[in-house]
Amino acid sequence: MIAIVGLISPFFGLIALGFGAGRIVRHPVDGLAWLNVFIIYIALPALFFQLLAKTPVEKLASPAFVTATTLATFVIFALGFALAMARSRGDIPAATVQGLASAYGNIGYMGPGLALVAIGPEAAVPVALIFCFDNTLHFVMAPLMMALGGDRRGTALQIAGGVLLRIFTHPFIIATIVGVTAAIFHVVLPDPVDRFLQLLANAAAPCALFAMGVTLALRPLKRVPPELSFIVPLKLVAHPIAVWLMLGAFGSFDPIWVQSAMLLASLPTATNVFVIAQQYGVWVERASASVLVTTVLSVGTVTLLLYLIASGAVPADPFP
Repeated sequence: MIAIVGLISPFFGLIALGFGAGRIVRHPVDGLAWLNVFIIYIALPALFFQLLAKTPVEKLASPAFVTATTLATFVIFALGFALAMARSRGDIPAATVQGLASAYGNIGYMGPGLALVAIGPEAAVPVALIFCFDNTLHFVMAPLMMALGGDRRGTALQIAGGVLLRIFTHPFIIATIVGVTAAIFHVVLPDPVDRFLQLLANAAAPCALFAMGVTLALRPLKRVPPELSFIVPLKLVAHPIAVWLMLGAFGSFDPIWVQSAMLLASLPTATNVFVIAQQYGVWVERASASVLVTTVLSVGTVTLLLYLIASGAVPADPFP
């Protein structure tokens, strides 16, 4: 357990450092704009490209893995949505944000760096696949459910076009597509270009975690929403269990892939949930609280999960 704590503490330490800086140095949240541009459009895409371009292409084709992990995420979203609908008596937009808070983990900012350190470089491919398809799921579900809830920003064709545009212009997904293409054609970059991309990739996790901490500091927790009584257990406990069971139901997978999928599922609510809530003007303050509370609690739950994995308490196949 001490070794696990030592392994992941720098990641949560960077979030805490950003949080402390955000509380002490009271710059407005707009001051993060250029750092976020660097993280989202440059550093993290470089990391995804580096991970995938050097991966044997046969490892990238795993429809059963993608189906199992994406379906598990959808099941958690559906559970969160259903519970929220029952509490809100049919408020679809608010229930959609709560469903996303239950299922949309911080797989972009925290996922790659934490998985590569905790599990190893073999985690690169499952992390990239989960990131690509989970994000696609959320990009589809958010506008679709908001449209069903009455927020019809355009015709059905315009909504579908907007979803496709968001998917195929997202810098992470573009980097994933380019990286897979490079792997297929065995592209070898010149050494200076490779070193440059590696330098950018190395900066991705520290900058992303620091920016996340600052963002949390600038959105202080005013009250704990009662909906967290089901959002927290769904996101931090039920989601990794659902991924584990779903992978077991779909076949036998490399233990590294199972562990990587469970780790990503155990991550706290993504800051993008707050962005989506803000975009539609629904459940905004409570979405911010969900991100903060699940992030704080995930220090314990992620540590425990990694300890259970390392100790062999969680077998790769739940149905041997």
